[in-house]
Amino acid sequence: MEINGDRLRSDIETNAAFGAIDAETGRGRTVLTGTPPNRRGREYLVDRLEAAGLAVWVDAVGNVAGRWVPDDVAPDTPAVATGSHLDSVPRGGIFDGPLGVYAALEAVRAVQESGIEPARPIEVVCFTEEEGQRFAEGLLGSSVAAGERSVEAALGLADDDGTTLDAALTEIGFRGEGRLDAREWDAWLELHVEQNDRLEAAGVPVGIVTTITGITHCEVVVEGEADHAGATSMADRDDALAAASEFVLDVESAAREATTEDDTAVGTVGGFTVEPNATNVVPGRVEMGLDVRSTEYATMNAIVERARANLDRITRDRDVTTEFERSFDLRPTPMSERYREATHAGCEKADIESLAMHSGAAHDTMHVASVTDAGLLFAPSRDGASHSPREWTDWADCTAATRALAETVAALAT
Repeated sequence: MEINGDRLRSDIETNAAFGAIDAETGRGRTVLTGTPPNRRGREYLVDRLEAAGLAVWVDAVGNVAGRWVPDDVAPDTPAVATGSHLDSVPRGGIFDGPLGVYAALEAVRAVQESGIEPARPIEVVCFTEEEGQRFAEGLLGSSVAAGERSVEAALGLADDDGTTLDAALTEIGFRGEGRLDAREWDAWLELHVEQNDRLEAAGVPVGIVTTITGITHCEVVVEGEADHAGATSMADRDDALAAASEFVLDVESAAREATTEDDTAVGTVGGFTVEPNATNVVPGRVEMGLDVRSTEYATMNAIVERARANLDRITRDRDVTTEFERSFDLRPTPMSERYREATHAGCEKADIESLAMHSGAAHDTMHVASVTDAGLLFAPSRDGASHSPREWTDWADCTAATRALAETVAALAT
């Protein structure tokens, strides 16, 4: 199969204009779900899907799907689905999400133009609110498609201004009907930028993901006593920020030690809120967010439990009170062996070098993998940059990775 790299590039660059921002370096965009730039991106996608002969529909939470049913294939045959998302983080890059959506469409066009006669429909999908910048914590559309979140619960989610997802989608004309059901797919594939520099360092254009990292979020509170920064002696302080700082270093130490046996393990403390947050006041309260990730769930649990134990010690040693809640938990997600075999075979057929690797970031594929065979491919990220205007994937690498996707989709669909 031949990939039309110019056509793929044109689609991605056209989409990059929606929500485009000024950036000193690179090209960036801000596209939040339910905003005018999101509407323009969705409308352009629908036009391109229809131009390729796909039947398009939009479900109740705004997931967009275009279905191509080859001649002599029953329309209700379980499809091979592929795609990604079009929303972005604030001041994000132009490839994160759109590459996967338009590579999926280009894969369908390549199959159509190749003369191959698939035995299954092929469906191109754009999920709603993958980034979680306006509603929920992310992966919203795919969680509904996988049956892990109800349509009603999703539509009722509100942003910081009180606008619901229902109202936002209605405003831009993409509040459809029904529910996209990932359980009806025979298989799912997603192409995404790597967001790391492993492929670039190896000089390899395609990554074949083995496992998507698990993610745990913990909410941590340290309560001390606010007091005058000048009149309170060092011996009389119950400094919440000093205690919290000790916790941060303990987490870093625990995560570093975990990497001696599990090089996918990471631990991060961020999202600080300090009260009263004044230079001349001893901090009285700190709220923190802990993020722990690994492809091994046992490692995640070990880091979390060590963090909890260290917080208990700090509570005793520093005369503060603390709270610790494990509020969000996603187990590591292995990719389908069927997908991995098909992708390796497709890369060999196309003479494309590939590298097996894990994903340290979450993707919609995590939810879809719970209900059908699923796989994730990576294209190289220059300098590993992502969620930034510096995000860049060379057009030749976009084309090579799209060819790998097309070969895999064709193999799974025939």
